[in-house]
Amino acid sequence: MKRNQSNAPHRVVVTGLGAVSPVGLDIPTTWESLVSGKSGVGYISSFDTTDFETKIAAEVKGFDPVRYVSRKQAQRMDRFTQFGVAASFQAVAEAGLKITPDNALETGVIIGTSVGGLLSAYRQMLVMVKHGPRRVDPILAPTMTGDAASVQVSLLLGTKGVNYAPSSACSSGSDAIGQAYELVRDGYTRVMLAGGTEAPIIPLVMAAFSNIRALSTRNDDPPGACRPFDAARDGFVMGEGAAMMVLEEAGCALARGAPILAEITGYGNTSDAFHLTRPAPDGASAARAVRLALDRGGVSQDEVDYINAHGTATPLNDRMETNVIKSVFGDRAKSIPISASKSMIGHLIGAAGGIEAVITVLALHHGVLPPTINLTQPDPACDLDYVPNVARKVRILTAVSNAFGFGGHNSVLVFRKYR
Repeated sequence: MKRNQSNAPHRVVVTGLGAVSPVGLDIPTTWESLVSGKSGVGYISSFDTTDFETKIAAEVKGFDPVRYVSRKQAQRMDRFTQFGVAASFQAVAEAGLKITPDNALETGVIIGTSVGGLLSAYRQMLVMVKHGPRRVDPILAPTMTGDAASVQVSLLLGTKGVNYAPSSACSSGSDAIGQAYELVRDGYTRVMLAGGTEAPIIPLVMAAFSNIRALSTRNDDPPGACRPFDAARDGFVMGEGAAMMVLEEAGCALARGAPILAEITGYGNTSDAFHLTRPAPDGASAARAVRLALDRGGVSQDEVDYINAHGTATPLNDRMETNVIKSVFGDRAKSIPISASKSMIGHLIGAAGGIEAVITVLALHHGVLPPTINLTQPDPACDLDYVPNVARKVRILTAVSNAFGFGGHNSVLVFRKYR
């Protein structure tokens, strides 16, 4: 890949957003639900949970892929791909972006995911066990792979630039956006479509996460089950959906009169090298990711007005993240408002970083911080300002979005008001 002529870093702006979430099938509905503190958690409807300890999840309701593609095309896509395509189409539409032969080579797609097309693989495994290998649908081969969503988006939109799918557990969506940002910043391309998508609410995945005691079992109160930073939290709630954003070189966006929602200024990525599932208790590597994202963007700790937390509602993660924020921001930590969006939409795994980055941009753009719901009895070890239960209207210029994934993946993004 050849870098453009200028060696100076380019400013990178966000010009379009798209989302399919447990609380809305588009950006306006999702944002309205988040600001009002609406929970998308309910009883699982997609399979029989009789034998499952956890019977709740944050499902996407009423989604019809035929709004975006033909029925035949939709049938050749896993659910995670359908979500990714829908969110991508929305983001491109809001950006007013037209892919043409003139700009296709400088327009790329990066879509993160963790489990990818496992739903299709699971269904076809059942077919094979019951009927034998000859009955397995051959479309499974290009449907179950992690790059299926990025491939379909590129095919449907006609992009011919960078196209791949990072898989870094719960940081996948953040890494997709961060890597897309670096490509535009460094002049390798001019426009990127980036984010994450996931459809993990299937028996196999739910059983796996349940058996490592990661999931909430608050089956008697689905909307109140996900409780980040609350003393009564008992695990995360599985979610599904997708979120995408259009990133552009600022001059390109201005030249075509595109709406500029925010500027992305920094990306930090580190590894704990500690454990397959648990975060490192001291949070040193996660804190380094935050510092890297700030330093690379020329942003001081004193400038940060808001943090969208990873906030999983697991005891170890919430305490670690609280310690990370204290470590990085020192005395200012208690004065920085923090939201945990998972309290309403659950944990979208590979799409979590993507949708939380989108929420961060929306908070900057609208000057409203979505709440952390279900925070009624704060954990004494989690003693920061988590914007409990009610949205807050504030003036913010700089915001951080954290994503800390299984396996020790730490990915942090910094966004600013465009000036």
